[in-house]
Formats: sequence, structure tokens, C-alpha cells
Amino acid sequence: MWLLSLLACVDPDAPTVPGDDAEVVFEVPKGSTANGLGPALIDQGFVSGAWTWKLYVRQNDLSCLKAGKFRLKKSMSLNELKTTLCGVPIADEVPFTVVEGWRIRDIDEALAAKGWIEPGEYTKIATEKAVDAPFEVPSTTLEGYLWPETYMVTADKFTAKGFAERQLGLFKSKFLDAHGADECITKRGLNGVVVMASMLEREEPRPENRPIVAGVLWKRIDGGWKLGVDATSRYTLADWNDRKAFLTNLRDPDEPYNTRLRDGLPPTAIGNPALPSLLAACSPQPSEWWYYLHDGQRQFHGSRDAAEHEANRKKFDVW
Repeated sequence: MWLLSLLACVDPDAPTVPGDDAEVVFEVPKGSTANGLGPALIDQGFVSGAWTWKLYVRQNDLSCLKAGKFRLKKSMSLNELKTTLCGVPIADEVPFTVVEGWRIRDIDEALAAKGWIEPGEYTKIATEKAVDAPFEVPSTTLEGYLWPETYMVTADKFTAKGFAERQLGLFKSKFLDAHGADECITKRGLNGVVVMASMLEREEPRPENRPIVAGVLWKRIDGGWKLGVDATSRYTLADWNDRKAFLTNLRDPDEPYNTRLRDGLPPTAIGNPALPSLLAACSPQPSEWWYYLHDGQRQFHGSRDAAEHEANRKKFDVW
């Protein structure tokens, strides 16, 4: 009678922790038995207690359990838990980080270094927009829309096209879905905002200062000034820090990314910005500044005119 009473209390279709839908990767070691898994499942909160699991195992055939990694939720019922643990394990995944501000070529180089692609493979796809994009990319390339993030990837199934599509999907879900109808997009255009954000990512090391830098740069655009953002002249360099090649680009009036000598925004984004830069591009902070620089500690210093800017250059030894 006691056992029958306990069995009646175990509802195999009731969630263990209702509403807790956070996914956790749970590993079933090779040779594991259903009873042997009980302590780990209980410790991690997927089963409410030892008797619950023992009674469920007694009533159900769990010989179907597989070794491997599985995504479990505490909100799963015992039957859902069984279905998952008897299903197909998730593939072994490894993290890959796309750093904020990286260019297409930087991502390509990092992927090739992992041995997941041939050098240039990702670049070709991204520059030719050879993907199934979840939204219309209003640029000649995918530069600026390839979301920087740490991705979990399956190395032996990796494809450059699939990865670029994942990045575009995150751009849509993390920025475009929430802000695509914002006034700044209507006013500046999506590509204008993305290009501005890519410059902010490189120009201002402190995210909290990016709205004020955005205010200065949009003010220059609206006032018919040249932007004068030196980071744009580094965009086409194989090595971003190649000073000699950078100085050559600064003096070249035919260099399309030279914003010292050419009007308006550069032809494309100069990297792939993260959310703080995109939001700053959409929320420029008004100020009296028309110029700015950063000192040796990367602190922002604004100035109202060329004379003040020159004084700041001498004061902070910035040339």
C-alpha cells in the first residue's frame, strides 16, 4: 500500500520546476545506467528527489538512454526528460568569439587559423552577400551586419555561409527587431546608422562616451564638414596598425575611405559594431564640441574650434 501510494504521487507529465526554462547542457557518461544518473539529475534540479526517480525508473523502460550531451530544462517533466535523454545527443561544440569591431577580413583570418575554412572563403561570401539573409542588407557587402558575439560552433560541420547567416540572424534579433522602426533609422537610414556605429566602435574606447562622439560626427555630417575619422583610412589595410600604409592612405585623395579628404560617410562600415555603438549612433548627445581627441589614458577631450583642438593636441601630446 505504501509503494502504491508513492507511485500515485509521481506525475510523469508534471514539470519539475514550472517556468524554469533555462537550458543546461547535461552530460551522460558512457556506460551510465538510469539509476546511476539519478544523483546528478537530482543535484542539478532536473528531478525532485531520489524516490521520485527510483519510482519512475521502476515504472519505465530507460534502456534507451544514450551517452553524450543533452540540453535539459528544470521545467521538463519526467517523460520529457526521458524523451530528451533517449534522443540524439548534441554535437560537440566549441566557442568562437567575433570581437567587437572586427572586419570581415579579421573574422576570415581567425576562422582560417582554426582550420575551419580556406583563407578568403568567408571574405568572399560576406563581400558578395552570398547568403540567405533574414532581412534586406542595404549595403554592397555584409560589413557592419555580422554580429560580434561568442558563438558555440560544431567544428566538423562548420560552413562560412551558415556562420554568416547566424550572425545576420543575431543582428536582426538583437538590434533590428527592437530598433528598426526608430526615428534614427528613418532619418539616417539603417546603413547610415551601421556605418556610424562602426566608426564609434573604433573611435571611442569607452562605450559611455560614444553618444557624445556620435553627436560630434553627425553634427559634422549635417554641417557639411568632412568627418576626419582616421580609423576609416585604416579599413583597407591588411594590418590595421601598419602606420606607413596608414599615412599613405591619409594623403591619398582617391582612397574611398579617406574621410579627411572626401565628403560624407565612408562607402561601407569599417567593421562590425556591437550593440552599445549601434545605440549610440541612434542616440547622439548634443554638445558644444566640433573636435575631440583622446589622451594617453584614452580619456575623451572635446574642443569647440580648431584653436582649442590644437591646444589640446599640445597639452596631451597627441599628433
